[in-house]
Amino acid sequence: MSFIAKTYVLKPALLAAALALGACSTNPGSGPLIDDVNNKIQTENAPAYELVPINPATVNILHTHEPKGLAGAFTDKRPPASIVFGIGDVVSVTIFEAAAGGLFIPAEAGVRPGNFVTIPDQSVDNDGFITVPYAGQVKAAGLTAVQIQRAIVDKISNRAIEPQVVVAMASQRTQLISVLGEVNSPARYPASAAGAKDKVLDAITRAGGIKGQGFETWVMLERGGRRATVPFENLVMSPENNIYVRPDDSIYVYREQQKFLAFGASGQSGEFNFDAWRINLGEAVGKAGGLLDGQAEPAGVFLYRREPRDVAAQLGIDVNKYTTETIPVIFSINLRDPGGFFLATKVMMKNQDIIYVSNSRNVEVTKFLTYLRVIMATGSDAVNLSNDALIFRNNIKLAP
Repeated sequence: MSFIAKTYVLKPALLAAALALGACSTNPGSGPLIDDVNNKIQTENAPAYELVPINPATVNILHTHEPKGLAGAFTDKRPPASIVFGIGDVVSVTIFEAAAGGLFIPAEAGVRPGNFVTIPDQSVDNDGFITVPYAGQVKAAGLTAVQIQRAIVDKISNRAIEPQVVVAMASQRTQLISVLGEVNSPARYPASAAGAKDKVLDAITRAGGIKGQGFETWVMLERGGRRATVPFENLVMSPENNIYVRPDDSIYVYREQQKFLAFGASGQSGEFNFDAWRINLGEAVGKAGGLLDGQAEPAGVFLYRREPRDVAAQLGIDVNKYTTETIPVIFSINLRDPGGFFLATKVMMKNQDIIYVSNSRNVEVTKFLTYLRVIMATGSDAVNLSNDALIFRNNIKLAP
């Protein structure tokens, strides 16, 4: 008890060191101090991470490697080719002859307008053929209407009188485009010749448009076993991503609000919605209530996220130390520097990013002094204070 009863005079230089040690080891807090992050302090079995300062070079790299959307995943920008017939499609074939008395128009019919005959509609069989009188089996699957017409003319030209053939799609059962999910009228419609140049937004419009807000709606395009997903507003704001749809494409529309987390000495801690297609780091800090004036360290604002290996390599990280496809990165920004706010507006947030604002060092000192005053005021048993006393023993000079 005599230890507590005495009056202590702490040397100023030693006070800071002692309190810093005590603050790090005993003070409660909402996360690491700025020095812990900058010095890459890690507990046992904690995952490794890389620390990258946000500067103009970092901003340029992140901007260059932003997701490319549908245009980046599907690089063929040309409109789709002509529609081809598939197994199960119903084909209409009409054959014209220049005069009566030929293969299809009897001589007794005389000259009349439109010397033609229409063959009953038929489906492309499982082997990909249709049957045309006097021409036999004609390949149809995988061919356009013009190619089928030429094939039929070649087979009957030596018997019919200057034949002309018109092939049309009577009922399309292949080469379809599907639009599913959070649309008003999910549909599966044929990529007919008239609509072969539809784009993604056109296909969604055919399905009645989206149900929800644009900023919370995502569009996934699947084509040939590949998938790519973009926010709906990306299709509107970045026209290059509104690419042509092709036969057998599937478009899935769903709703998922983008979110980020904020901890530490921000105005509010918790989970926050973007409520927009995209927001920058400055906007995100503002959404979380900014920085607490009496608590935050403006130079200790950190953005936690995982970056793809190629982006991490561009940022100067030795990716060979990691076996994962993404690298844990903590981006640091100094908002004590007036220019830091300009940089914050250039860094785009990603879904599930984490913002952490460190406490000021002065806050940690104040907390520990408060803790010490409470202990001395309550007159707690010196035995219970032995651990704290050991921290200060060599840095305290008793008053005479």
